[in-house]
Amino acid sequence: MPTPLTWNSGLVWNSSTPGAVWNGVANSNRTTMTQDLINLGISDADWTAIDAALTTLEEKLGTKLLDLTVEQRSRLTKMGDKSEAFCRQALITGRQNAAKLPTDTASDLTAEEADLAEIDKLRPRLARLTALTEKADDSEVALGSDVMVFSLTLYGILKAIGAGAGLDALKAQMGARFARGPKAPPPTPPNS
Repeated sequence: MPTPLTWNSGLVWNSSTPGAVWNGVANSNRTTMTQDLINLGISDADWTAIDAALTTLEEKLGTKLLDLTVEQRSRLTKMGDKSEAFCRQALITGRQNAAKLPTDTASDLTAEEADLAEIDKLRPRLARLTALTEKADDSEVALGSDVMVFSLTLYGILKAIGAGAGLDALKAQMGARFARGPKAPPPTPPNS
């Protein structure tokens, strides 16, 4: 007789102990084999509002911001953290001596002061967008992990109870998911 399917209740994320923690996420007295790291709970109306806000960002920023190629980006002289103080001081000193500068240089100075002011306006918004994007990336990973953990558990249950319908297709997909490629041959030692 086959051994019955049992659950490993010693796993912290499967613990019903209040306050148990799995990867920094508190357990909510659950005893199922799901981890449920996140539930966005965003309504359809909120998704519509989010899409409208993204459309506004795309309209207001998308037409103004650059999309450099890798080659263009690599060729640029960049103003890093250390060089920013130098650049700011150069613009201040240039402004103090604007009357002594050639006309074209004085005009360029005004344009570069405007560029620096735009950097100062863009940075706080970029920081907010970056933080939001990082949270969205983490949330996507957590949602996918929730689905993956449950799907693996469900597959094990279906396999254990002998559910035939559709199990062959699942087995094939699982085989592809966990397939290991052939090992690379060990490097041959150089000839002496």
